[in-house]
Amino acid sequence: MVAPSRRRIALFTALGILVLIATVTLNVGWIVLNWRQGLLMVGGLIFFLIISAGVVLNTIFLVREIRRNEQHDAFLNAVTHELKTPVASIRLYLETLKKRPLDEAKRQEFYQIMLDDSDRLMGTIEQVLRAARAGNARKPESSIRLDVGSLVEEVLALARSRQDLPAEAIQYANTFGAERPLVAGDAEELKAAVSNLVDNAIKYSGQQVRVLVKLERLDDRNVAIRVRDQGLGIPPTELKRIFKRFYRIPGGITARVKGTGIGLFIVNSVAKRHGGRAWAESTGTGRGSTFTLQLPIAS
Repeated sequence: MVAPSRRRIALFTALGILVLIATVTLNVGWIVLNWRQGLLMVGGLIFFLIISAGVVLNTIFLVREIRRNEQHDAFLNAVTHELKTPVASIRLYLETLKKRPLDEAKRQEFYQIMLDDSDRLMGTIEQVLRAARAGNARKPESSIRLDVGSLVEEVLALARSRQDLPAEAIQYANTFGAERPLVAGDAEELKAAVSNLVDNAIKYSGQQVRVLVKLERLDDRNVAIRVRDQGLGIPPTELKRIFKRFYRIPGGITARVKGTGIGLFIVNSVAKRHGGRAWAESTGTGRGSTFTLQLPIAS
């Protein structure tokens, strides 16, 4: 069954094409019938171009608005789910603790589960707030010199702990050796960017998590953090779109993975705020993907 939003897009696109064809037909016919009247012909041609441009722009605007509304709705549904699930879990365990006498070991287990759910809830809230701030193109207010290698190692240790993964599931390679490259920026923002890349790689890896995080020098001025997985992969046509706010790849296997569509937008925004950039590489669906976060080395 065709989604309502796709039907609306098809309707407005077809309507725009029909209006454009009618406009072209009428104006060409008018010009042919009045070709001897040069002034009127020039005026008609200008009028024709203005109307045609207006029809095209109006159709593009309508289609974009429909897609944007669809993405907003998907984002709201995803965030609502991400907020509701841990709250419902915490409430369930609290009701159990209130109604039933439990031994100390079971109580401690319930407390830990509720703490984990609280961390998940706070993580979602922080992600949404960070996305709201990410549109600001200005440089971060609190900028300090950071050891990027230590920052990446800290993020990876936290990811292994949260996802309960063995050490070999996430491998780390630092090509700098004993050298400690420094970058200037906001520690929390950079951790959030790297964390989003690692979490995405884990999430889209499927059952067998095999992620390689590599820290390497691009040139004399830039350092790169590459996160490579062997998971679902990305169609080549989607490689640039996935960094847009709220955007998620429609249809296919990737659409089944839960997400809010703001993680990669945050990565891209943080990269730009720190004078760098972010991009993705993949040879297609089912062939894994590589995400690169480029940052300038602090002088």
